[in-house]
Amino acid sequence: MDSPFNQEVKNVKRINELDFFKSLFILLMISFHLSYIGDGYPYLKQFVYTFHMPGFLIISGYLMNINKSLHNYGRTIIWLAVPYLIMESGYVLMASALPIRDHVDDLTLSVFFNKLIVNPLGPYWYLHTLIICGMLYFAVFRWVKASSLSRLIILGLSYYFMSFLGIVSLACAMYFLAGVAIRQGGYAFLDIFRKSWWSFVGLIILLFHPVTFDKATFGGALIVYFVFSSSLAVYPYLPVKLKNILLFLGRNSLTLYVFSPIFTICCKAFIPYLSFDPTRLLFLGVSLPVCIFGCLITCKVLELLHVSPLIFGRKHIII
Repeated sequence: MDSPFNQEVKNVKRINELDFFKSLFILLMISFHLSYIGDGYPYLKQFVYTFHMPGFLIISGYLMNINKSLHNYGRTIIWLAVPYLIMESGYVLMASALPIRDHVDDLTLSVFFNKLIVNPLGPYWYLHTLIICGMLYFAVFRWVKASSLSRLIILGLSYYFMSFLGIVSLACAMYFLAGVAIRQGGYAFLDIFRKSWWSFVGLIILLFHPVTFDKATFGGALIVYFVFSSSLAVYPYLPVKLKNILLFLGRNSLTLYVFSPIFTICCKAFIPYLSFDPTRLLFLGVSLPVCIFGCLITCKVLELLHVSPLIFGRKHIII
């Protein structure tokens, strides 16, 4: 499946560090989608939410390949849209039936389509953002005759207009645009985000200044950069087995993203049995593997049922 979650440019060596980043971000996302963890560590959750999805957006903007025909690029968008529409529809229906945090009191047809098309509910806003930003990216860079800088400005203004209409978050679109700018500027990702142990110092300083825990601020952008830079410093020293596991999770971050909300909700059943642990880390140690294996098993079941081509556009989901 062509997806900005994956490195799809042909004849280009896969950048393992990008898969490593994606594995970190998806593990953090799943961990703090476990409401028992998020409620137990609200300060840390706010810090993590400052960088993990912006990090994904930068990588996605960098990896999204617009050097395709309209037909082939349309397939890329379609196979983002199909899982989005299925999962977002299910989430909205569930939110109307269950007393969850995103509960919908009065689900009408207009409310349903508003959540589906304009104002997504729950965790699937990210796919919605990718679809909107990706379509505009292709349109501007393929059909507007201007310099790369001019097209970046036009694309940025397009994202601003979409945010003005309430369709996308301007901050999120700007992180995607940052990834696009790196790609269109001809820079290597690792030339922009360089490894540095000093980034840990910056992260520690900013960790004690919660005013920076906002991705739409300069402080938030610094946190994003420091996370990339410090992670690169750690990456070469990871044990080989751990590195291979993380790279596998990074390659399959899209499927983990799509299916994990099902299992984060199911893991609430563990709380009564594990609440004796005041740190809640035992709950995390049980629930995180359950979510990961649950997603992978779901993929295998879809493959065995021959349903995966209808949802993801390919026979084998796991990469």
